[in-house]
Amino acid sequence: MAYAFLRGEFVPLEEANISIMTHGFLYGTAVFEGIRAYWSKDDNQLYIFRAKEHYERMANSCRIMRMARKYSVDEMVELTRKLLEMNGKKNDAYLRPVVYKSSQVVGVKLTGLEDDFLLFATDMGNYLEVSKGLKVRVTSWKHVSDNSIPMRCKVNGAYANAALIKTEALDDGYDEAIVLTDDGHVSEGSAENIFLVRNGVLVTPPETDDILPGITRDTVITLAREELGIPVEIRRIDRTELYIAEEAFFCGTGAQIAPIAEIDYRPIGDGSIGPITQKIQELYFQVVRGQVAAYKNWCTPVF
Repeated sequence: MAYAFLRGEFVPLEEANISIMTHGFLYGTAVFEGIRAYWSKDDNQLYIFRAKEHYERMANSCRIMRMARKYSVDEMVELTRKLLEMNGKKNDAYLRPVVYKSSQVVGVKLTGLEDDFLLFATDMGNYLEVSKGLKVRVTSWKHVSDNSIPMRCKVNGAYANAALIKTEALDDGYDEAIVLTDDGHVSEGSAENIFLVRNGVLVTPPETDDILPGITRDTVITLAREELGIPVEIRRIDRTELYIAEEAFFCGTGAQIAPIAEIDYRPIGDGSIGPITQKIQELYFQVVRGQVAAYKNWCTPVF
């Protein structure tokens, strides 16, 4: 039997329901995380990847959205571990924790409402293709900005913007889209951070360009600098830099490390997975399964 965590207890997943009058459902007044757990055949163990960092980011999202957390970061990590243990997961899994305005009331506001926490786990394969390069376009949609719905906060309602961006790309025959800031600089994908390779240097936009401060983005920066000796620049990126990059890839908990082969009909490099992207991807998949001792502390064992 599969379980979820709702209203302070573990319940069968099919019974984990909320009212249609729940404020978080009506207005998107909720914040969430996407967390992956990876099965290691070598260790016969399921590892939750960077659980603490995800819940620390959720705590920041709660501050921005004026939500009171019922559980500490460590308590949420333990609830996540316990849920996977109860579900007997011995394969890769995806977790969705949500803090939401649980009051059943009509009216747009953030104050004077109750907050609650829920969590469920599901199976999830590759959100984006990771074995071949993606065909990508720059979207016509504008990105939400820090003075509208802050992108450093994972607000459920903000992902209507991501859905419009991704759907336009899919309808036009692309795999994914890239979003620009209001002044025309590269921000991110519909729900992923982005890296370019320019003259052997990894380049990624700063947090101030309306990006989510990604856990995977931080992982890539750390691994590139500490393990692979690849220099990293965090700076603004012009749109035309996309077209002359040697390599490019998306990254995120869902996306993992997803190479980009083409942007706006222009091949990136030779149109295949570049050598730096390949090295980062290979190392990343070793790290998340607990195979690299230096980063084993990022992996929380379930069993």
